[in-house]
Amino acid sequence: MKITNLSPIVEPQPINLEAEIAEANSKFSQSDLPFYRKLGRTDLTVSCLGLGGGGRISSEDTLYAFEQGINYFFYSSDLHQYFYSTMAETLRKLCGRKSSVREKVVLATVTYIVRSPETIFSYLFDQFSDLGIDYIDVFFWGWIDQHNASAFERCVSASDDIRGPNTVCQRTIERVFGVSERLKKMGAVRYIGASFHDHDLAKQWLNSPWLDVAMVRHNVAHRTAQTKVFPHLDANDPHRPGIVTFKSAGMSGPALWNPPVGLPSGCWLPSVPDLYRYSLSQNCVDVALTGLRNRQEVDAAVASVQKGKLTPEELDYLNLYGDLHRRRLKIQDISPERLLVSSSK
Repeated sequence: MKITNLSPIVEPQPINLEAEIAEANSKFSQSDLPFYRKLGRTDLTVSCLGLGGGGRISSEDTLYAFEQGINYFFYSSDLHQYFYSTMAETLRKLCGRKSSVREKVVLATVTYIVRSPETIFSYLFDQFSDLGIDYIDVFFWGWIDQHNASAFERCVSASDDIRGPNTVCQRTIERVFGVSERLKKMGAVRYIGASFHDHDLAKQWLNSPWLDVAMVRHNVAHRTAQTKVFPHLDANDPHRPGIVTFKSAGMSGPALWNPPVGLPSGCWLPSVPDLYRYSLSQNCVDVALTGLRNRQEVDAAVASVQKGKLTPEELDYLNLYGDLHRRRLKIQDISPERLLVSSSK
């Protein structure tokens, strides 16, 4: 997926989404963990690995990630914008108005300032100005919890005025940034998402027609989404929301790729890519958002997911591993038969 010319704009011909996904996946080894998939009920084809700015990956290595197949990019214009800024140059090339590859990219942006629907124009102004784009694929309301639940409800209830073509949002953006064919076709924002830090709220909004994509915290040590979110989704339901996980490689506390206290020597220590596979092995998870730092980590993550989903035995072991990290269990409480040795990986 090398980029040789970012200037000409060639409108893509309509294509069957299933055929598009099958063709994209033909470049990777076949497994029960396809690299590309449909993002919930949207018509977006996304890579199972998404790239955010938490690792301050360089713009050059962001482009490298795209060339290796990663097409889902997550960008913040307010909270932690310093971390995301290193990706910006490549995102301008991939998603800007003169890009020849825009339709191959899924650009997700977020604001963590959730107040009222009207404030979206100030956030979009920042993002359109910063990246020079025609449209955003998924706009996220960020860090949704009980403290801003009421404001979020007001914001998301205005989804039909924000997403898609011929909306108030599109007309406002056109007045500020000018009209383009892509903007007229797609609208300023194609889909609406929310990043939840409260899993009860995530469950509450899963079936809302106003919300297209839900993003939830999930990793081996913080598995609340496995009881409050994932079981309430049907993988075969074409109308379900898209699901993205974040913090898959850990949150606060000891790094999850380091052994927890008491783990016997020789037991399997999951790598960061293994932790992404753990999230991607869960029901209905479409994308695991990563904080990759360089192209070496890009290569390792892409190679890992091609191994396929984790086995039931591996999932069980990583559940125990996470509980040891959180000190919910002591090693003497675990049957030795449930421990996996490193040579099995």
